[in-house]
Order: sequence, then C-alpha cells, then structure tokens
Amino acid sequence: MFLDVKELALHKLRLHQSYAPGAVDYHTRDFRQIDPLEVRATAEMVEEDQIRVSGELNTRVEMVCARCLEPVVEDVAHNFDLYYRPMKSITREEEFRLKLDDTEIAFYEGDGLFLTDVLAEQVLLAIPMKTICRSDCKGLCPHCGANLNSDECRCESHAGDPRLAPLARLKQDWFKKQ
Repeated sequence: MFLDVKELALHKLRLHQSYAPGAVDYHTRDFRQIDPLEVRATAEMVEEDQIRVSGELNTRVEMVCARCLEPVVEDVAHNFDLYYRPMKSITREEEFRLKLDDTEIAFYEGDGLFLTDVLAEQVLLAIPMKTICRSDCKGLCPHCGANLNSDECRCESHAGDPRLAPLARLKQDWFKKQ
C-alpha cells in the first residue's frame, strides 16, 4: 500500500492490513515469516508535509538457533510511532547539523512512501539479533558438528588449542619446580 501525501493531506488513513508470508520483502534470509503480518495503524499529515505513521504489528517468524542451528519460532509484537519528512526539505546546512530531535525522523522521496517498506524495517528492528532455542542449549561440537543437545559427541577428548601449548609447558615447568 502506498501512503500518498496528497491523500493524507485530505484525511487521516486508518489501516488494518494482513500480509501473507512472502508478501513483504525483508531483504534478508536470516528469518522466515510463517504467520500473516497483522497491522493496525494510522497514517496522517502533521505540520506541513510530514507524515506520521503509528500503530502495532504482530506476526511469527522462524529463525535458527545461534548455538545449535535448529529452527526456533519467535513471536513478533511491536508498537511504532514514526515520522517522515520529504527528502527535499533538507537544506544543505541540515545535512551537517542534526539536532537530537532530527534523529527520530526518517525521510521519503517523491509523493509518499510504501507501507510495506515501513513494516519491513519495523519487523527487522523487533526481532532479536541472535536467538537461542532454550537457555541450556549446548550447541554444536566444534570438531565433528554433532548437535550436543540430542547426540553424543564421538570425538576423542578435545586437545587444547595448539596456540596455548607454550603456556601449558610453562605451567608444567612451574608445577615441577614447586
């Protein structure tokens, strides 16, 4: 859906949209949307040509555990209140001197912005950077790759890091002297 500046100048838009999995392009393969993205929002013009989009979104995504690489389903629920100014409203001086309030404003080009772009950004901000399937996840064996949560590692006892061998020898020599 396109949020047109001319239409928003006439009246506020109340949005209740549902986007099926695959309808929104997140520009990443780090997760997969598995439930519809439900959005309730309002879009309106505030001040001169500044667009305000506020609302909430809900969906579920599937990610991989950062330790064992098993699939993990995460619920995503996020409230947002965003402001957009036209790119042409920035003067050359403003490009170099942003105030703190300006950091909370995004920009759009042309006659408006696409709601799906706004939603994709908000979902990306709402999901965790790394997901763990459970708090006691043991991860993968660094040598054979076995999932230590479900499989026994068949590796021999793991030798220490060869880069630390000189320190191990120093430790042995020190204990011999004691």
